[in-house]
Amino acid sequence: MITKVYSAIPCGYNGKIIEVEASLVKGLPVFNLVGMADKTIFESRDRVRNAIQNSDLTFPLQKVTVNLAPANLIKTGSTLDLPIAIAILAGSKQLTSLDIMHKFFVGELSLSGDLRPVYGIINIVEAARDAGFTEIYLPSGNLNSAAIVDGIKLFPIKNLRQLFLHLKGQTPIAPISSQHYQPPRPSSITNFDTTLDQVYGLNFAKRALTLALAGHHNILFCGPPGSGKTLLAKTIPALLPQPNTHELLEITKLTELSKALNTIYSRPFRSPHHSSSACAVIGGGNPITPGEISLAHHGVLFLDELPEFSRQIIEALRQPLEDHQITIARTKEKVTYPANFILVATMNPCPCGFYGSKIKPCTCTPNEIQRYQKKISGPILDRIDIKVNVPYLGNQKILNQFNLVNPSSIQEQPLTHHFIKNSIQEALDYQKSRYQTDQLYNGILSSSQITKFIHLNDPEKRHLEQASNKLQLSARSLLKIIRLSRTIADLDHSNNIKIQHLSEAISFNQP
Repeated sequence: MITKVYSAIPCGYNGKIIEVEASLVKGLPVFNLVGMADKTIFESRDRVRNAIQNSDLTFPLQKVTVNLAPANLIKTGSTLDLPIAIAILAGSKQLTSLDIMHKFFVGELSLSGDLRPVYGIINIVEAARDAGFTEIYLPSGNLNSAAIVDGIKLFPIKNLRQLFLHLKGQTPIAPISSQHYQPPRPSSITNFDTTLDQVYGLNFAKRALTLALAGHHNILFCGPPGSGKTLLAKTIPALLPQPNTHELLEITKLTELSKALNTIYSRPFRSPHHSSSACAVIGGGNPITPGEISLAHHGVLFLDELPEFSRQIIEALRQPLEDHQITIARTKEKVTYPANFILVATMNPCPCGFYGSKIKPCTCTPNEIQRYQKKISGPILDRIDIKVNVPYLGNQKILNQFNLVNPSSIQEQPLTHHFIKNSIQEALDYQKSRYQTDQLYNGILSSSQITKFIHLNDPEKRHLEQASNKLQLSARSLLKIIRLSRTIADLDHSNNIKIQHLSEAISFNQP
């Protein structure tokens, strides 16, 4: 007798349906597992056998053959433990075909029969829903993440015995749907260590950071050591708004693919060290897993001391900064992960860090300075919307002597953390209303979208043309100036882009 049970495994950014077939025939009691299974799945034979026996059920004393189809796909992980056990129980007639019909199973079994959570549960639930299944049986530890997915009933299971009694109709388990279940999610997150109120002065840099977060623009801080570049970046998590349901789904999905089981409730702020490998930052491995670039999706990728990263990593930023996704190709596999993030980078002007500084003389030779600055190629710089020179201000007494308010804009209100956070949220609301979606921002508008949504009057067009001729701006530079001007206008509560908005945007694009 052959029984068939359906499950799925994560495969790249999606899930792949797996048919678990079990054949029980007379012969010596042996348990064979076929279908391109890796070592993790081969080890499931012992887990399944012990889980069945320790759940007061009977493991058949027959020749058991389990096939995982399609056979040409390599299966990894422990997600197929539960469907293998259910297929064997059905093949030994402890369950009937009616008990398992149109049902979907996933989960890792312990030796005692308890179910442990698995990685990539969102991929699996989406694959089941898209394949037409209406109910899925999964470990209770995966419920919070799985409940984000709409359109399918969830049955949280604690152990194999509980599932068996439910399928036999003896102890029913109440289904849960995403419409009626809200996972525990904090209404607000306030336990941040660093806020903008702890950054003294540097109003020009604060203004630039506000623009970057309000319109999803990439930003580069350049300045000597101790000027406050890293401190400014550390204030970002406290300024970012909470993700919506769609964003939360994608963030959690990518996080689980990186072998993390915790549900994410805030936008990611990824800060890899400059010694990180290319595989860790870009993504890769076998199977291919997302790197820091993708894990920063819908959040911020912070690269402190950008020139210290390897050239391979820096140049790998070209595709995600342009297309907001990254494609990783290997001999037998190609995976595309989303990578829509805000790049926040810092750098020193030279190896010693004091080139052009009045505080301390630079000890670098001209060749060393040139070689250091050329680590950041022109195409990468062209994809960064905002470039800010952050001066070293010294102690508090010196700070009080400076007035660093941006001369191109009037800011009568103090640049407090609360004020900037509210300004960012207002600008995002303007964009949501303009574009009729919460997935489109000024900083990621394509050329066709700029033509559709942004209009310049004749004086503004002439001003931009003059600036282009004088500064020899590329087409990409012109587009990013227009995008940044739109964000400045949003913060200024202006429906139209004005000359002062263009001027401020141009000032942020100078190296």
